[in-house]
Amino acid sequence: MPKVALYNTQGDQVGEVDLNPSIFDVDVNETLMHNAVLMHLANRRQGNASTKTRAEVRGGGRKPWRQKGTGRARHGTIRSPLWVGGGITFGPHPRDFGYTMPKKAKRLAIKSALTSKVKSGSLKILEQLGFQEPKTKEMAQLLGNLKAPKKVLVVTGEPDNMVVKSARNIPGVKILPAYQLNVYDILNCENLILTQEAVNRAEEVFS
Repeated sequence: MPKVALYNTQGDQVGEVDLNPSIFDVDVNETLMHNAVLMHLANRRQGNASTKTRAEVRGGGRKPWRQKGTGRARHGTIRSPLWVGGGITFGPHPRDFGYTMPKKAKRLAIKSALTSKVKSGSLKILEQLGFQEPKTKEMAQLLGNLKAPKKVLVVTGEPDNMVVKSARNIPGVKILPAYQLNVYDILNCENLILTQEAVNRAEEVFS
C-alpha cells in the first residue's frame, strides 16, 4: 500500500496517508494514457472552421463570356474554384472531432496517471484547503510552503469558488474538483496536490 506524506498549509509534514493501491498503485499503461490525452484534446476542438463551395458563393449566375470565338478559355461561372473569389474545393466544414473511450479504459488511464505521479514523487497530500474570501497572496504563499512553484494542479474534494478565485491569477496553477480529474491535466502538471478530502472523493469515484 503506497504511503504519501501529509502536509499542513505551512508546509510541515504532519503524518502519512495510506493510499488505495487499486487507484494509486496499478500497472502504468502508457498506451491508455496516450489515448486518453488524444481524446481530451480532440474533445476540446471547436470544429467550427467553414468554407463555401461554388454552390454557396454569392453571384456567378451569368456566363462570363460566350463559349466560342473569344480566344479565351471557356468558363460557365466566375464562382468556379479556378477563379479568385470562387468556391473552395474540399474545404473544411463544421464538424465534431470528439469521441469517447470505454469507461473502464478511461478509469484505468486515470489510475495509471495517478500512479505515475506517486512513483515520481510529484504527488503531495494537503491536510485541508479553504479560504473565507479570495486571497491570491495566501494561495501563493501556500504553494511556496509546499515547494510547488511551477505548473501545479490542485485538486479539491468539491468545487470551491474561493480557492479558484485565489489561484486564478497565479500563472501555471489550475484548480479542479476530484470528480473532474482527467489524464491530460494530471500529466500536464509538474506538481499534483490533493487535499485529504479529494483523496477520499477520488477513491470513491474511481475505485
